[in-house]
Amino acid sequence: MARVTGLADKQFLAVQYRDASNLKSRMSIHRRFSTNPYGLLRWIFERFNLPPVCRILELGCGSGNLWMDNDGRIPDGWDVRLTDASVGMLGQARRNLGQSRRPYGFGAVDAQRIPFAGATFDAVIADHMLYHVPDRKKALMEIQRILKPGGRFYASTVGRGHMRELAELVAGFDPALDAWGAGHLDADTFMLENGAAQLTPLFTDVLLHRYEDALVVTEPAPLVEYILSGRITLDAEQRASLTKYVEEKMERAGGAFRIEKETGIFEAVRG
Repeated sequence: MARVTGLADKQFLAVQYRDASNLKSRMSIHRRFSTNPYGLLRWIFERFNLPPVCRILELGCGSGNLWMDNDGRIPDGWDVRLTDASVGMLGQARRNLGQSRRPYGFGAVDAQRIPFAGATFDAVIADHMLYHVPDRKKALMEIQRILKPGGRFYASTVGRGHMRELAELVAGFDPALDAWGAGHLDADTFMLENGAAQLTPLFTDVLLHRYEDALVVTEPAPLVEYILSGRITLDAEQRASLTKYVEEKMERAGGAFRIEKETGIFEAVRG
C-alpha cells in the first residue's frame, strides 16, 4: 500500500529534509519547465530593500540556492548567515557555496528558538519554510526579537491554489494520496491568503509581492519524480502504474501538462 504522511509530522520532516535530494527533485522541475523566464530566486533577491551594509539571517536556507543564484550580486557590505534546522541540508549549503569568495556564516538553528541576542539583524529571510514550523507564532516572535528596529522580514510562500492541477492529477490516480496537494493546507498554514494577518500583530508596513508563473511539463518522468519527492511512498508496481497514468494524462493534454503556480513574498518591518 502507498504510505502517506502529514506535512506537520515531525518524523516526516526529519526524513524529508535530512538532505537535499527531495528538494533538488522539486526545484529541478521548476527550473526546467517554468513559464516565467526570470527565475524565482533572482526575483526574490530583487525584492530585498536593504542598505549596502547590513547583517542578514536566513532561516531554513535549505541547500543555499537563494545565494547560489545571486552570489555575484551581493553587496560587499552584507554579512549573511545561513541557518537550517537540518544538519544535512546545512552541510549541502556549505558545499554548494564553498567556492564563493563571500564569507557566509552557517549554523544549525530552530526558528522557534533562535540563539541570537535581540536587535542583532537588519533583515531576516524565511524562503518557503514558515509553513513547516509547528509553533509559527513563537517563531515570528523570535524573528521580531532579533530584528533591529526598522529591520525587515521577508517570508515567501504559496497560495491555496498553488499547483492545484498536480493535486488533482495525484487524486485521479488514487484519491487516498496527497503529494503536496491541498490536503496539507490547514486553515492556519502560512499562505498568501493569510500571511498578512499573521504578520501584522508583530510587524508594520506588511506588503505582498506576487510572482506570476506556471509549469508546462512536457516529460512524464520529472513529474513522477516530483510527486514521489513529497509525502507518499509507492512500491515498484505502484510507481510503474503512476508513471503510465501520468504518460496517458500528458498525451491526452497534447504532450504538455500545465500546472498553475501561486507564489509570492511578504515584506514586513519591525516597528
